[in-house]
Amino acid sequence: MKNVKIVSYGIGVIGKRLATHLLSKEGIEIVGAIDVNPAIVGKDLGEVLGKEKIGVIISSDVDKVLSETKPDIVCHTTMSYLRQTYDQFAGILKHGVNIISTCEELGYPYVEEEATELAKKLDKIAKENGATMLGTGINPGFLMDTLPIFLSGPCEQVESMYIARQMDAATRRIPFQKKIGAGMTVAEYRDAIDNHKITGHVGLEQSMQMIADALGWTLDEIKVDMPEPVTFDHEVKSDAIKVPAGYAAGGKQMAYGISKGKTLITMDFKAYIGADEEFDSVSIKGVPPINNKITPCVHGDHGTIAMTTNMIPHVINSEPGLKTMAELPPPHATPAHFGKYVK
Repeated sequence: MKNVKIVSYGIGVIGKRLATHLLSKEGIEIVGAIDVNPAIVGKDLGEVLGKEKIGVIISSDVDKVLSETKPDIVCHTTMSYLRQTYDQFAGILKHGVNIISTCEELGYPYVEEEATELAKKLDKIAKENGATMLGTGINPGFLMDTLPIFLSGPCEQVESMYIARQMDAATRRIPFQKKIGAGMTVAEYRDAIDNHKITGHVGLEQSMQMIADALGWTLDEIKVDMPEPVTFDHEVKSDAIKVPAGYAAGGKQMAYGISKGKTLITMDFKAYIGADEEFDSVSIKGVPPINNKITPCVHGDHGTIAMTTNMIPHVINSEPGLKTMAELPPPHATPAHFGKYVK
């Protein structure tokens, strides 16, 4: 049974964790690594991961790496939007190499005009070169889109959905805590949102449109509220950040999918230090009603890494083109020899 040959593209926080996980999987071989950070270019990937050298040197030359290694797939973890990643994707696809990416907008790019046009171009390049690409992760990719679609399966009718995710940011990595504004004053938080120094959750629109299209709903409007700070009347803290009373412990954000004046999809996202409960929930109003709750919530980093890994066989086995999670077989864990799942 042959190994699946992988190139890791993007050796940042998530890229490192993904590469570490891939190296632990039987039937996977990392044959190349790509990044533009001068601090790690030229170094052995294993060394950068804090392990023994594995003979894979991180390079900034995409064409050279892909030409020499001829991988089955590139695992891509760089940025969130297609306008940032389009050239990277096009450069990979011209080699006829499959892509699986954590780029949030790629998960379902058919929301706004610019991303839709870029997605159509990538789909064309992929098909011309016999390659498949997929954007996935835990969210977008699973919790607030693929899972609700899957849970609608037993329903004769679906009237509406309420999808929620709440996490205690104290259990997450420090960069994530800073990303959600933990420790800022309320004024600093609002200013950081206005100036795009911090953002709300990326991908709510994409997840909502994926659900609507899967269920055949036409949304007249996708309304995404601005993130709001979560505050307490007492101090809360993580191992890294102390949040005084009245300061932002993180944020909350709502989004709505509306058709003919009726809200069909509601998304409720909360991430802050000091949350009293962690959960992921999907409530479907329909026949029959479905109420699903996962507690504690699925860990974002572990979930993203696992989803990216476990969807690799489905991407390799798929017909060429840009695919979404709604089009491919449902994800499942891949504990056996990885080659078992590849046709």
